[in-house]
Amino acid sequence: QVQLVESGGGSVQAGGSLRLSCVTSGYTVSRCEGWFRQAPGKEREGVAGVDYEGRVNYADSVKGRFTISRDKDKNTLYLQMNSLKPEDTAMYYCAADFRGRCLSSLPSDETGYWGQGTQVTVSS
Repeated sequence: QVQLVESGGGSVQAGGSLRLSCVTSGYTVSRCEGWFRQAPGKEREGVAGVDYEGRVNYADSVKGRFTISRDKDKNTLYLQMNSLKPEDTAMYYCAADFRGRCLSSLPSDETGYWGQGTQVTVSS
């Protein structure tokens, strides 16, 4: 059974940093894994993704500030977030995909498996 459990969210002032973790279980290899976020009243957006060949993709809004990585030994996907801005405030979700196309190295809405999310709040 595939499971993804996020943690590491919280409240931080603008300019601060957070590291999100996503502990995965029920699989060893996926086509891609990624982080998404959804702010109130907005659509969910892909933040960062990595595919099975190691190709990484970031949303323009987070390039140079966020880094996605994976520790295979710990079965954990990370999102290091630096220089946080108030507009980064959102619920953050990790996801994995095993049969989708993984466009831009991101799991698909239709075929992805999702965690429950962790809240990130950035104050100005």
